[in-house]
Amino acid sequence: MREQVLTRLEGRTPAEALEAGVEPRVVWHALCDALDVPDSQRWGHDTRRPAPPAR
Repeated sequence: MREQVLTRLEGRTPAEALEAGVEPRVVWHALCDALDVPDSQRWGHDTRRPAPPAR
């Protein structure tokens, strides 16, 4: 969160993006995309609660 700089977040870390007011959903999807987390695993193992869609 404090070290991974993401281009999609305008060169900020997820922590910096959240502090700047970027919507958590946007930060989450940017981080998952950068780490190649598949859609099916972005919200853990709870099949009743999928990750919110990216905007």
